[in-house]
Formats: sequence, structure tokens, C-alpha cells
Amino acid sequence: MKTVFSVAAAIAVATASPVMAQADRSVVGLAQGWEFQRGGEVDPAAAARAGGTWQPVSVPHTWNRVGYYMPNPQSHINQPDTIDKYQGVGWYRLNFTPAASVRGRRAWLQFDAASRSAQVWLNGQLLGSHRGGFSRFRLDATKALRPGQPNVLLVKVDNSQPDLGTSTAEILPLAGDFFVHGGLYRPVSLIGTDAIHVDMLDFGGSGILATTKAIAAGRADVDVRVRLRNDGTRRQSVDAVVRLVDAAGRTVATTTRRIALDAAKTTEAHQTLSVADPHLWNGTADPYLHRLVVEIAASGKVLDRVEQPFGIREMRADAAQGFLLNGKPLRLHGVGYHQDREGKGWAVTPGEIEQDFAIMREMGVNTIRLTHYQHGQVIHDLADRYGIVLWDEIPLVSKWTHGDAMTGSPALLENARQQVREMIRQNANHPSVFTWGIANEVDFGTSIPAFITASSGKAPDPMPLLRELETLAKAEDPSRATALATCCERDIGPTSDVPITAIAADLGGANRYFGWYYGAPADLGPHLDELRAKRPAQPLSVTEYGAGGATTIHTDNVLGGKVDQRGRNQPEEFESYIHEQAWATLSAKPYLWATWLWNSFDFATTVRREGDAVDINTKGLVTYDRKIRKDAYYFYKANWTTAPTIHINGRRYTERAYPATDVRIYSNAPRTELTVNGRLIGSLADCAQKICVWPKVALAVGTNRIVARGIFVGGAQEDTVEWQLSPEAARSIRIDSGALVAGESASGQYGSDDFFEGGKVGELNAYSGYGPRPEKKIVTGTGDAAIAETYRQGRFGYKVPVANGRYTIAMTFVEPSLAAGARQFDVTANGKRVLAAFDIAATAGGPLKAVTRSVAVQVTDGVIDLAFVPVRGDAIVSSITISR
Repeated sequence: MKTVFSVAAAIAVATASPVMAQADRSVVGLAQGWEFQRGGEVDPAAAARAGGTWQPVSVPHTWNRVGYYMPNPQSHINQPDTIDKYQGVGWYRLNFTPAASVRGRRAWLQFDAASRSAQVWLNGQLLGSHRGGFSRFRLDATKALRPGQPNVLLVKVDNSQPDLGTSTAEILPLAGDFFVHGGLYRPVSLIGTDAIHVDMLDFGGSGILATTKAIAAGRADVDVRVRLRNDGTRRQSVDAVVRLVDAAGRTVATTTRRIALDAAKTTEAHQTLSVADPHLWNGTADPYLHRLVVEIAASGKVLDRVEQPFGIREMRADAAQGFLLNGKPLRLHGVGYHQDREGKGWAVTPGEIEQDFAIMREMGVNTIRLTHYQHGQVIHDLADRYGIVLWDEIPLVSKWTHGDAMTGSPALLENARQQVREMIRQNANHPSVFTWGIANEVDFGTSIPAFITASSGKAPDPMPLLRELETLAKAEDPSRATALATCCERDIGPTSDVPITAIAADLGGANRYFGWYYGAPADLGPHLDELRAKRPAQPLSVTEYGAGGATTIHTDNVLGGKVDQRGRNQPEEFESYIHEQAWATLSAKPYLWATWLWNSFDFATTVRREGDAVDINTKGLVTYDRKIRKDAYYFYKANWTTAPTIHINGRRYTERAYPATDVRIYSNAPRTELTVNGRLIGSLADCAQKICVWPKVALAVGTNRIVARGIFVGGAQEDTVEWQLSPEAARSIRIDSGALVAGESASGQYGSDDFFEGGKVGELNAYSGYGPRPEKKIVTGTGDAAIAETYRQGRFGYKVPVANGRYTIAMTFVEPSLAAGARQFDVTANGKRVLAAFDIAATAGGPLKAVTRSVAVQVTDGVIDLAFVPVRGDAIVSSITISR
């Protein structure tokens, strides 16, 4: 039987306190009435009398607004004048009156997150502090609280960038390609309990650890550890009752244990539930949940009660078979996820998190990597209810030392241990959680010296810390495997020293960007096979892969030039290409236990100025504001779901440069038809990888209506776009040779390099993305320097479809560096040699001087066939203009 959960039910559970039982605990949300002040000093004793300049806010709250798209700023929430990247101290103050009924009970203040550090005062009394921006924490407010009277709660938070001497120097993360927002960005609540309670100070956890120990022969055994705390003044015996309740409300297993609790001490009780004919939690196919109920009773009275969802399941990863759920293989494919969104930062609502979750599920994900820090309970609860498998991890990202230190400070190492304990104790009862991630990309070594390498040229060794965290995670939760994500175990140069960190955890995870930051897409498969051969017994996954995709930048051919990985030219079509190529490899590797693409949504980071954005990582498949699902989103939806999917790519490339273009459609239909301006272009059946392509489809001057029609069993589905072709683009075909994105020109619209066969691309001002940019080379002799800076070279040709007639072909050449006589080549047009032993340097008088040659050609068979044939060295061309 499959359990169906309504959206309303999902929201209700997502928004509830993680401690869900209300009968014996009082839980009051503290969301309204807060005031905020940035910076400055506040006297906690005089907080109630502080000045009236504080800003009224509600919690969750952050002061930060980071990242914006440059085009059409009026259509976006974040704009240059609304950005706020302040990192430092913020103060929150709340005047509230708790119910008089709290008197005589224990009172606890619960903060679901405060970034990065927090100090808390109640009525001028310091309750405590917390170091870490992602975990829930609780403070005992019993002595300071004034039930039935006005109270003043004061919280100091600090999200300063960690550095030597700063207040946050020893709080993870020290680095990372994401912005750490400040504030009380998750809920705050006041909880009342009996003096005897399931431990409220269990590192922000529930005080309960439930583990499915065995599933066999129609039975399941669930071990339950309950931490009990007696904050009373005398020893007392209690009954600890543990029950498992099915979705229909029937108790399917129960156990009771009598326990003597000493005053002012914590005691652990271990009990086992035996469940006959258990209904298993089985991922997206059947995410069946029981309810785990723990009651602490004395003299017939329930003193405390905690209730949590619980799923009976068995998960493991195998080096050969991949991931297994309840003994059966399951291909895990999903996304990495950051928690911020435009205009909200990290202070998102449960409804917004559910919207993100729904977008991911629609695409077909069955697993999410919760990067690069502990996420809140909402996403965990939703994953439980919809059967999505989770990878949780702590924010040990790239760096764990300062300056020339070769080891982390004792305080920082303790913070790492604290965050491991908090992550596990707060999330271990979620059936969706499969593995504990202990680090991300701490294996840079000396491969990127400016990033983490000390001035001595050496890099700290991460292995001692990783081994300690792996041991701690196993001690906290022996039932789950540990994992970490690596970046740099590959061929990155003879001078680099990269530590092999994958061996520090049970499961391997590889962040690999072949075809983007390095190498070619085809390198991914051999590299993964090599990793597997090195460690054949360790299950391997791919934890990141992808590319940037700007929705306002486009290309006519993804192979036409070099992508600017750390700059502006990052067309949306290239992102799709990288995902197509990567998935072709990954889907053919059954030994991979999971794959996660990077990333589900664009997110804020202050280390990037790329694509069409500032301070945004544009590798998301959905934009920061959630308004646009990029083309690559539909590639995965077509491949990962059975939902009828039909999507025309390049839909936002509306002003077309060429009168002939490839039409690329993602379709999981048995048959797909393409119509242009009412004319049927053709029909394709069962397209490989769900990619249907019609090459060089002719466009008419003006508006072109493109219709893709998928013929599904249940009926036809259509997708429609409109592309424009200007009269000028129809008259003159202007090709920016060697360019992935056409340069700006004063003479008219160029298209990126297309119609070519053979050759390789080059650019005069190429930049690797690391270190300072080289001195810019200036091309003279042309008003279109941006067009002249790129080129195609080698032995190559162009076959350009045109109507029959007479044409003039103007070709612009630039010699990058060679002297006269070193490069000579012929050019033929439709078989006729039009340039013989052409020597650019000799003709122009040296390198970096543009020269143009025009030739006439008669077309009788609908194509202009240009051939560039080397005589000495490589042939080369920078641009081609074909005019009627």
C-alpha cells in the first residue's frame, strides 16, 4: 500500500516543531515583535531601555541580500542598489510575556539556526552561546524566565568572515564558494517541559536515536536509545514507554522499561522494538512512515512525550552494484542544494522550501545532497515523506587552517567535532538520511596555491582531522556510512601535491568538472574507471558535475569556441551540452552508487563575476528567483521521469543570427514532430538520450513559430517558441570564427562560429581563470577588434546553406604571432581556389594586424563550401561574411 500525503499535510509537518508532541510540552513560536540593530554595542542589562532606532523585523530574518543578474534589473528583486553584503555583528531584541503556566516547569529557548555565532541574554542574564551557523541549539532559560511578566530576550549574532584575530576565526566554514548569510534565519521558540524530560540539551537533537538493526523473515528489529534528564532535586523512578505506530494509528510494537533517574543527571535507556510484517520505507516508490512515540511516565502521569516520524528501511552502497534500498538496487540521481534564494537569502519560509522541493521532484530527482552545511528540519521532513534519499554534511569546506599553520587550532577542531555531533543527533532519525558527509574538497593540496597554501609553499594535511571526524561519526551513529567529496585527485600538473583523502571515509564522492574547468567531457568516463580501479572495494559516487548557464547569453554552436569558465561568456546552451555529455557517461556506469549534478538552483557567492550575474554561481538548473527553469532542467526531466516532456532548447535566443539553425528538442515521447511556420519539418522516433535534433532548419525573415509536438500514449503534448530573423541577418551571414559567443560589432549582428568542419579554435586573449590576466593583445586595422580576436585554425572548412545565386565572401585574417613565411594556406570556394599560399603576416606587415580579402562565388546547389588548406603551418581565419 502506498501512502499519499497532501500538500497541506506536508506543510503542516514541515512547519511543526521538530519536537512534535504538544500534550506534555508547551511550544510557543517567537516569530513576531522582534527588533534588529546592525553593529554597535548593546548593554544586556539595559536592553529593555535601548533607543528607538532599532528596525522592526520578524524571525526568520537576515540582513543580507547578495547576488544579482545584470540584464533587465527591473525584473529582479536583487538589484545593485539593494545589495547588502555586510558581515559582522547584528543584535536582535524581543519583548514578550510568557504564559503564567510555565511557572514551575523547565523553560528552554530553542534556536533552529543563528549565523555564524550567537550569544543569548534573557532579562540581562547570559544564558549561553553557540558557535556554528547551521545547527539547532537550546539554552536553559528556567532561572531567568519571568512567567506571566514582561521579558526581554537579547541575541547577538556575528557572521564575520573568519580570519586570524576575528571573532569567528575558529568556526567552520572558513571558506567556500557560497555566501554565509547572517541573522536568526530559522525559527526561534520557547519550550516548556517537566523537570524530568527527554534530554533537551542533546546537541539540539531529540534525545532519541532509533535505528533499524535488522529486517528479515517478516520481522524488523528497531533499537531505540533514549537520553533522560532529571533536572529535579531528588532521585525518581520512571517508566520509559516506546511505541511504534503505523499510518493507520495502530501500535505495531511497544516496550517499557523502569529506570531510576538520579537528580541533576542524564541517563541513557536502550530498548528494542520487534515489528512483525513491517511495512518498509521504500524511497519514492512507497515512502511509508510510522510514528515513533516515547513517553516518560511516573505514578500514572505522563511527564514528557516526544513523537517523531520513523521509517523502517535498510540502506547500503556496494562497490559493484551501487546503492541498495531494502536489498534491491536503486539508481540514485539528483542534485546539490543550497538553501538561499533571491530577496530572502537564508531566511526562507517552509512554503518556499517546499516549492524548491517540488521543483526538484518534478525534474525526477530521487536524492539530494544537502550542501555544504547542515540544513534545517523542513527539507528533512519533506524528504522523509516523499522518499528522497539525503546526503548530509558539515561545513568543513576547502580550508581548516589560517595563515602558515599546518594544523587547525584546538578550538576549530572542537568546532568541527561539535558540528558532527549536532548534525547526527538532530537528523539521525530521518529515514531519508543515508550518509554523513565529513568534508568537501579538502584535497586541493598545492594545486591552487593562492587558495589554501601557506607562504612556505606547503599545504596542511587534512588526513588527521578527517580520520578523527570519521571515527566520531561512527561512534555517534554506527548504522550509517561516512562520505566525503573530493576535487583534485586527477592529472593537474607535475608541480602539484594533492593528498588522497577519499580513503578517509566509507564512501567516495568525486566533484568533477570535465569539459568545464578542465579537460573534455569525454575524459570523465576514463577518469571514473581509474578511480574505481584504484579503490575497487570503495563505493564511488559523483557528487558534483555541471557548468554555468546564463539565460541571456547564447551560442549557435556549443563547439564553436572556448567557454569562459570564470568570465562572462557562459551560454545557456553550453550548460545543456555539458549535462548531456556527462549524463551519457554517468548513466552507463552501474557501479556508481549515486550522482548529484551541481546545482539545483543558482545561489549567492561573492567569489564570482560570471555569466550574466554578479555574486551568483550560475550552475543552477533554475534561476536564483525560481522564475526560469533552464533548458538543462528539461533534459533531466525527460530522462528521469515518465511524465510527458517536450521542450524546445534555445527558446530564449530569440533574435537569431543565422537563417539556418539546428533545432534541438528534449522529448521522452515515442514520436516527436517539428513544425516551423506551419510546415512539417520531420518526425523522429524514440530519440537517443531523449534528444531530438533537426539540423540547419531554414528560418524566414520576421517571426518564426517553432512547434514541437510529442505523440504520447495518452495524447499529444506541444511546446512552442517564436524566434526572430531580421532582414539584415537574412541578407548577410556573419560568422565570428572561433567564438562560442559572438563578439560585439559595429557592422551588424554576428553569429558564433558555426557551419564548420574540422579545425580547432583559438583566441588572442585567452585566460585560464587563475592568476592575473595576461596583457591584452590589441588587433589593429579593423573596427571589429572583438570579432578579430578569435579564430579557427588547422585544416578545416565551412559548409553554409544558402539560396542559389551570386555571393560575395569577405574573410578577415589576423596572424597571432608568426613571422612572414611561417604560415601559408590556400582557400577554395565551391572547389575553386580563391586564395593561394596566402601569408597573413607578409600581407599585413606583421602579427596582430587585420587584413580582409573578398571573393565572389556562384551557388548552384544550395551551399557555399569553403576549404582552408594548409601549405605551411596551419590555415586560419577570424571571421567570414557572406553577402548576397
